[in-house]
Amino acid sequence: MPDITTFDLNAIDRAFIENPHPTLHALRREDPVHRNPDGSVYLTRHDDCLKVYQSRDMLSDKQEEFGKKFGKCPLHTHHTTSLIFNDPPYHTVVRKLIAGAFTPRKLAEFEPLISDIVDRLLDRVEDLGELDLVNDFAKVLPTEIISFMLGIPESYRSRLREFSLAILGALDPVVSRERLDAGNAAVTEFSAILAELIAHRRAHPDGAAQGEVLDSLIFGEHDGRTLTDEELIQNCIFLLNAGHETTTSMVGNAVGTLFDNPDQHRLLLAEPGHITTAMEEFLRVQSPLQIGNRLAGEDITLSTGTVPKGTYIHTSIAGANRDPEVFADPDRVDITRKPNRQIAFITGIHVCLGATLARIEGRIAIGRLVQRFPKLRENGEREVLPLARFRGLTRLPVAVG
Repeated sequence: MPDITTFDLNAIDRAFIENPHPTLHALRREDPVHRNPDGSVYLTRHDDCLKVYQSRDMLSDKQEEFGKKFGKCPLHTHHTTSLIFNDPPYHTVVRKLIAGAFTPRKLAEFEPLISDIVDRLLDRVEDLGELDLVNDFAKVLPTEIISFMLGIPESYRSRLREFSLAILGALDPVVSRERLDAGNAAVTEFSAILAELIAHRRAHPDGAAQGEVLDSLIFGEHDGRTLTDEELIQNCIFLLNAGHETTTSMVGNAVGTLFDNPDQHRLLLAEPGHITTAMEEFLRVQSPLQIGNRLAGEDITLSTGTVPKGTYIHTSIAGANRDPEVFADPDRVDITRKPNRQIAFITGIHVCLGATLARIEGRIAIGRLVQRFPKLRENGEREVLPLARFRGLTRLPVAVG
C-alpha cells in the first residue's frame, strides 16, 4: 500500500503518472482531504469534488497563483486571460459569446461533417494497415473540427497538438525550466498566428459556417462588453487547446481501454448500440483531465472537516471517478454502466462547453473504428503523456488485420 503520509502532489514521480490509482484509492480511504506541504489540499472523493465545483464561492481566478508560478511571461498572460481560469463577470461575458456555437441544435449540424472526416480517416487507416492511432487518427479528427469552427487555415493545423501540449504541460504541479520555455514559445508563436487571422476576418467578414465561433468572439458583445484583442487571442488559444487535445486523449484512451479489456471490446463489436454508455465509461476510467483546481473564496465544509478561505484546492477527477461510494466495482470497465456520474467534463458554471461536441466526436469515431476493423489490435508499445494533470497517449501502434 502506498505511504500517503508523505504524499506531496508537488513532488509526484513517474510511477504516479503511469498509474495513480493505488495512491488515489489509499488517499480516498484514509485521507480524502489531503493537505500538501505547501498548504494546498488534494480531494479524492466524488462528493467533495462535486461540492467544490458546484459552489460559487470556490474561485477559478489564478492571477496570484500563476503570478507566483510563471512570473510575467506569455504563459501567465494566456492562462490568466482565458475563460477557464476566470470567474464572473468576465467568465460570463466570454462564455455567452461562445455558447451560441455549442447549442445542441448547432452541434447537430456538425454531425455530417464529423462523419465525413471520420470516414475519410478510416479509409486512410485501411490503406496504412499499421499505424500510430494517436497521431494518424485520434488527433486529426478534433483538430479538423475545431479548426473549422475557428477558421484556422490548413497550413497551421498540423502544429496544433505541439502548441497545445507545450502550453497545457505548464499547468502540471511541478514544471521544469525547459517546459516553461517551450510553453512561452508556443504562446508567443500561436498568438502571432491568431492575431493575423483575427485581423483578416475582422476586415473580411463572410458569415460562412467555417470560422463561426471566431466571428462570435470578434463581433459579439454581452451587455455592451466586447473582447479586447488580447482577450480574443488568448481565448482562441484556449478553445483550440480544449477543443482538440482533450478529445485526442479521449479517443486514444478509449481504444487503449478496449485493448486492455478484450471482453468489453468483444461486447461493443457484438452490440454497437452500447457506444453511448461506452464513451461515458471510457471518460470515467481514463479522464483526459485528471486534476482540477479552485481557490476557496470562503470556508467550505467537506467530508473530513472544514477547508478555510484562501486555501488552494486540487480536485482529483481521476479519484472521484473511481469512488466506490458512487461506482460499484470502480476499477472494472463496464461499457453498459448505468448510471454513470463521471465528472470528466467538470460541473457547475465551469462545465465544459465542448462536452456535447466531444461526445459526438467520440461516439462516431470509436463506433465506426471498432465496427469497420473488428480485428483491430495493439501492435507495439504505447507511450503515456508524461503529465499529471492530463491523461492521454502520445503513441498507440495498431494493426487493422
